[in-house]
Amino acid sequence: MAPLADILGPISARLGELEGDPVALTGGITNRNYRVRFAGSDVVVRLPGKDTDLLEIDRAAEKAAGELAAQAGIGPVVVAMLDDPPCLVTEFVEGEPMQPEELREPGAMAEAATALRALHGSVERLPIEFSSFRMVETYAARIADRGAEVPSSYEWAMSAAHRIETTLVGPEHEPVPCHNDLLSANFIRSPRGLRIIDWEYAGMGDRYFDLGNFAVNNELDESQEAELLTAYFESPASSCRLATLRLMRFMSDFREAMWGAVQSTLSDLDFDFDEYCAKHFDRMRESAGDGRLESLLEEAGGAAG
Repeated sequence: MAPLADILGPISARLGELEGDPVALTGGITNRNYRVRFAGSDVVVRLPGKDTDLLEIDRAAEKAAGELAAQAGIGPVVVAMLDDPPCLVTEFVEGEPMQPEELREPGAMAEAATALRALHGSVERLPIEFSSFRMVETYAARIADRGAEVPSSYEWAMSAAHRIETTLVGPEHEPVPCHNDLLSANFIRSPRGLRIIDWEYAGMGDRYFDLGNFAVNNELDESQEAELLTAYFESPASSCRLATLRLMRFMSDFREAMWGAVQSTLSDLDFDFDEYCAKHFDRMRESAGDGRLESLLEEAGGAAG
């Protein structure tokens, strides 16, 4: 990982004189982020973490997604990107990261749904595909390649994932631009409205992965899931759409579990990735147990609407 000092000079050459000292931003467990002031303007400088390409992160795609989000009015402006050493510079968004309980409020949830609908409705295409089904397979292969043991729950979860993938077909699953990492900390309440940051996993994917990812990360209950879908589709939530969202909650947890497993072989950050992996597998088993997976597959297999 390149030292921050090696990057500030080339950025200053583009943006103007460096003012003051960089301030580290907390909260991330993949990269290092800093608030830095150049020529009177505050920006965020993101330094990629160790071997993040092995996490299926494409920095050119991240830049493209950030630019698309800015054009849609839902993300910060992309200011600059350096290739060597790699570094993305974006506008600093004044405001505070939101908490899950805030995003569960009807007004905020409706605003998030509107932002996602704008993103998914963009005619622009991103230069990379995103499939949670392929990503978990890739992560398993990366773990094995590094001589580590693939989690024991992987085969069970992969069997369920195959059933989910063959069930979720149709026009509503056609690839659209997606964020794919909708943690509450990636939503900023700014004076200009809700802004979504951190586009490193963005790609052309299934809109329901974004919806399920938002729902599980922010711990929506069943009534709140219905509120989210109603706000997003601007029509009452059907049983098919609700079941589809809940199946993608499962896939979101599967991606997170395998992300934690592969990070435990890569990262030098002081974070318990093994515990993170186990937590998500436990939640998957709970969500799929007692016949719930079979019921969701049956309901999601109906006509959407």
